[in-house]
Amino acid sequence: MPEGPSILILKEDVQQFTGQKILTVSGNSAIDIQRLNNKTILAFKTWGKNFLICFDDFSVKIHLLMFGTYRVNERKETEPRLSLGFDDGEINFYTCSVKILEGDVNQYYDWSVDVMNENWDPKKAKRNLNLIPTQMICDAVLDQDIFSGVGNIIKNEVLYRCRIHPESLVGKIPSEKLDELIAECSIYSFEFLYWKKKFELKKHWLAHTKKTCLRCNLPFVKKQTGKKKRRSFFCTNCQQLHI
Repeated sequence: MPEGPSILILKEDVQQFTGQKILTVSGNSAIDIQRLNNKTILAFKTWGKNFLICFDDFSVKIHLLMFGTYRVNERKETEPRLSLGFDDGEINFYTCSVKILEGDVNQYYDWSVDVMNENWDPKKAKRNLNLIPTQMICDAVLDQDIFSGVGNIIKNEVLYRCRIHPESLVGKIPSEKLDELIAECSIYSFEFLYWKKKFELKKHWLAHTKKTCLRCNLPFVKKQTGKKKRRSFFCTNCQQLHI
């Protein structure tokens, strides 16, 4: 599943079409796609893993799910879920969720919980974490209402950086450690973006999919953790379990 930084790259890739009128629409989406025909795109926005195409009276929300992809000014052989044609190019989305959001897009999103948004509020993240003391931190970090844009890669890397065991209970983690984790969720997301643009993201992974802890030279544990049952890679020696 593409994480927040990858959706920001998508936003950058399509900026050429801001202010342009859609001249052709096609695809196998269940929405009324012809509603987009002859509409002018006012802006492209992102909220975490959501990509937003904004018009004057509604927006189209695209979520790439687990295996979604897109192409700008080119096509795959398979039929797109949504294809938008312009005077000088096209955008094609595949294997994704497409929905209509009526009215002002701001009524649907709290921009202050997006770890890569200029309105990101770490103090709000701390308050939200304090409301779920019995939840495992591996689940909390993936909660899009607290850390919008954070996915499993970022989760594993941040927990390793902060030396926190993924099955630690939120309420048992020292306050200063929570502050460190909150900060790293945003810091690492921007590093993720930088590395991905340079096509070198994987070589910077210290925990995700790794077999050995670089700090301890001990085997990593690979385990589905928390209620979300997402893959965690962690060292039981240097990542402290707070329970």
